[in-house]
Amino acid sequence: MIRKFLHHLFSFGSTAPVAAAPAFRAIACERHGISRDSISSGSLKVALTLQQAGYSAYIVGGAVRDLLLGLKPKDYDIATDATPEQVRAVFRHSRIIGRRFRLVHVISKGETVEVSTFRGKATDDLLQSGKKYAYIDATGRLLHDNFFGSQEEDVRRRDFTINALFYNPATEEIIDYLNGFEDVMAKRLCIIGEPEQRYREDPVRMLRAVRLAAKLNIQIDDRTAAPIGDLAPLLLNVPAARLFDEMLKLLFSGHALTAVMDLRARGLHHGLLPLLDVILEQPLGERFISLALKNTDERVQSR
Repeated sequence: MIRKFLHHLFSFGSTAPVAAAPAFRAIACERHGISRDSISSGSLKVALTLQQAGYSAYIVGGAVRDLLLGLKPKDYDIATDATPEQVRAVFRHSRIIGRRFRLVHVISKGETVEVSTFRGKATDDLLQSGKKYAYIDATGRLLHDNFFGSQEEDVRRRDFTINALFYNPATEEIIDYLNGFEDVMAKRLCIIGEPEQRYREDPVRMLRAVRLAAKLNIQIDDRTAAPIGDLAPLLLNVPAARLFDEMLKLLFSGHALTAVMDLRARGLHHGLLPLLDVILEQPLGERFISLALKNTDERVQSR
C-alpha cells in the first residue's frame, strides 16, 4: 500500500508520453483494389529488386493515380532512397540521365523504367551561404532542385496530391501523406502547399493542372485554381523547350479540345501556340480550331 501511495504521489501531474501520429496512412489492398498483378512486370521487378538490395522502392505518381481511376498507365515511375549511383550499381542494364534531375533509366523485361531518388529542399547551409539565387530566380522559379531528401520531403515537393501516392508492391499498400487517395476518389485536383508559391516555383504546373483536369475528367478545386489567371504571365519566363513539351502532352492527350478551351478561359493560352492565337482572331477561327482538335482527340482515343 505504501509503495502504491508513493507511486501516486511522485507521478501526480505527470502525463504519459503520447505516441506521435504517423505522418502517413498505409491503405490496404482490400480498400484501394490495386494488386501487384496490376503492375507492369518490368517495373515490378525493378521495385522488388531494389527492396531486396536493402533500399526503399515504390511505384509512384501517375501510374498509381491512373490505376485507382481504372485507367491503364502509360508508364511506371519508381521512387527510392537509393542514389542514382546506387541504382546504377544494382542494375547492369541502366544509365544515369539528366542534368536538372538526375534519374536512372533501367531496362527491365523490355520496358524502360524511370527511377528517381527521393527529393528534398536545399539545405540550410546553402540558404545561409548567400547562394539562394543559384537555384531560384527573381520570380521565384526554381532553377535547380536536384537535392536528395526523405520520402516525406519527396511527397511534399510533388505537384498535386493525386500524384503523391506511393504504392509498395511487396505489401500491396498505398502510402498516403496528403489525403491524395480521397482526392482521387472525389475526382478533385488539389495542389500541394501554398498555390501561388508552387506556381512561381514552376509555372508549368498551371498548364499541367489544366491538362490533368481535362484528361482525367476531374475538377480543379477553387484554392488551386484561384491564382492561375493572375500568374499566367510567369509562363513567359519558362524555357521554350519545356513549354513545347507540355503542350505536346496536352495536344496528344486525347482531350485537347477541352484543355485548350480551359486554357483560354483561364487566360493561359496566349503565346503558347502563336498560330493558334492568329486563327482564333479570325471570324470562324474558334469553329475551325474546335473541329481540328475534336478530330485529333478522336484519333488519339481510337489508338
